Amino acid sequence: MPIRLRKLIGTILIVVLVLLYALLANTIAVVTLADAPSWAQFLYFLLTGLLWVLPAMLIIKWMAGPKAK
Repeated sequence: MPIRLRKLIGTILIVVLVLLYALLANTIAVVTLADAPSWAQFLYFLLTGLLWVLPAMLIIKWMAGPKAK
């Protein structure tokens, strides 16, 4: 697969990932953290704010293509 096509597909996947992840994380927060203390809300948003990076790293690694030998 050409690298330009990989980058296009990867970019679209990352945008979709971020949108769906933000929607899911905020929905869970509204349902479960409505009456939680502020420190619990802070920890939740800190964790979920960083957690999306893991699948994004896999997509970026795929976008880079196979390693040259």
